Amino acid sequence: MVDQPKHARIAEEIRRQIRDGELVEGARLPAVREWAAELGVAVGTLRQAQSWLELEGLIRTSPRGTFVSDNPPTASSSYDRLLRLRRTGSILGIGETKTVQSAALVVPPLYVQEIFDLERGDQLVRREYVTGKGSRRTSFTVTWHPAHFAAAVPDLLSTAPRKSDDALRQVEENLGRAVKYAHDGTEARDASQREAAALGIAIGAPVLAHVHEWSDDEGLIEYGEQVLPPRTVIGYEYRL
Repeated sequence: MVDQPKHARIAEEIRRQIRDGELVEGARLPAVREWAAELGVAVGTLRQAQSWLELEGLIRTSPRGTFVSDNPPTASSSYDRLLRLRRTGSILGIGETKTVQSAALVVPPLYVQEIFDLERGDQLVRREYVTGKGSRRTSFTVTWHPAHFAAAVPDLLSTAPRKSDDALRQVEENLGRAVKYAHDGTEARDASQREAAALGIAIGAPVLAHVHEWSDDEGLIEYGEQVLPPRTVIGYEYRL
């Protein structure tokens, strides 16, 4: 296994801080020499990382210095949210909001029944919500959970603000079910009428549709479908 180059590790850490809201939009970043010394790396290494981030539109450079972009085109993937939940206890970053539009026990469509290996007519917990930052809507998400989770984690059926930001942590604590395996899939397509209304974009606008399956040795814990608006960047860190 080969370690990532230093500039790649630094770039990913800065991305994470921007996604998590630790580095706020418009924030001025330290001078390069000062920051490089703080990180214990060469100035050239930090400049490589910054060049990468500038190309992605996450930071901007001017004669006054280097700043986090005022409207960075970044959003959290399911992988990012799962790691954030482990770090902070919430799927949301600092300054991020979540508006739950519906939460109920319902009979799911056939394809979701098959994903959970249900009998026809069995129910699941279905949640639908929009995340945002400031006036910007960053994602529209529908998640599904086994029906019996609702008895142990009533917040799964709540639409109250911030009630279920740590629902997966409650699942782990109350049911002993922690995500051990994850599978993601991504598709570029046009926004449906429901997705366009939720994200405040035109029907048929290009979106990035993202699905995830989170499970443990007992089976599925969460299946989710997330839609990201146009001009949004997500990324993954991985090793080969």
